[in-house]
This record gives sequence, C-alpha cells and structure tokens, in this order.
Amino acid sequence: MTRIIAGQARGRTIIVPTEGTRPTSDRAREGLFSSLAVRWGFEQSRVLDIFAGSGALGLEAASRGAEEVHLVDASAEAVKNIKHNAQVVGHPKVTVHEMKAGTYLDRMAPREFFDMVLADPPYDFDDVDGLIAKITPTLADHAIVVIERHIDSPEPQWPAEFTPTGQKLKKRTYGIARMDMAIFERDSND
Repeated sequence: MTRIIAGQARGRTIIVPTEGTRPTSDRAREGLFSSLAVRWGFEQSRVLDIFAGSGALGLEAASRGAEEVHLVDASAEAVKNIKHNAQVVGHPKVTVHEMKAGTYLDRMAPREFFDMVLADPPYDFDDVDGLIAKITPTLADHAIVVIERHIDSPEPQWPAEFTPTGQKLKKRTYGIARMDMAIFERDSND
C-alpha cells in the first residue's frame, strides 16, 4: 500500500501500476521530502515528475503545497492510475501527460518554468546525463533536480550550471535506491 506522507492529503492511499514500475517506498519519499521541505519548501513551486509511475512523488509535492504539478509517463496503465491518484489527492493544478519524458521535455524547452524536477527513470535507463541536458532548459533559476537511481548506477555528471562547483549537492540512499540532487543556477551573464 502506498500513501501520501504529509500535507493536505496526508494518509490518503494511492494505487500503483501492477507492472512496469518501481514505486518509491514510503520511507524513501518521507526522507526525501523532509529534506526538500527543510531546505526549499513547496509553496508556490512548479513541480515536474517524469517517469511518474503512480505519481507518488509529484502528488506528495502537491499535497505539501506545490502550486502546480505536471506528471509525465508513457504507460497507459500508469497514466490511468496517476489520474485516479490525482483525484484522491484533490489538488486543482495537477496535469497528467501521457508521453515519453524526452518528448515532453522537447516540447517544453526552452521555457524556464520548473522549480523542482523529480525523475525516477527505470534502473536500466542508461542516458541520465542526456536526460539532465533535456531538463536544464525547462528550469527556473535555483531549481532543484532529484534523480532516483539504483545505488550501483553511475552517478550523474552534472553540468557546470548545477551547484557552484558543478558537483552533486547531496546523495541519499534508501535501501537499493539512491537520490542524487543538484541545484540549477542560471549564469548571471545570460
């Protein structure tokens, strides 16, 4: 059973697709979102959840006060579940997109829009660095990007625009999952 951890929809149960997804555990979501809440908060933020699966990550952000949430998944079954879960959470500005993450990002760019991007690609997804490159043009200044990977996966190579030194901001592990995070900082000369 998967549930919303905190916020206005706290405790509400959401459904997950029966196949093809690997839902982020309640423990991992609670740790991730507690960390994000302390440092950034969610009020007035525009959040993108790609490879959304059940939508648990984006809907957790919605429950905690995000202004607007976009959930993207290519699976018809996942999208059906996400739409159901969005109704359970009851946030007025949740939009569900049935398409590949790359296609969605190509259609968004370049639009400096998202304050937070949550990406949980399949563990066998092998182009995380390319994904980060597609995410970058959609980011507002000082946006945070979180990528969930298997702990044995190579760490992302964050471009120079992420954190002052271009290195990862934080890394958190929960069981076999690793959350890599970085802050995007637009060049002041742009």
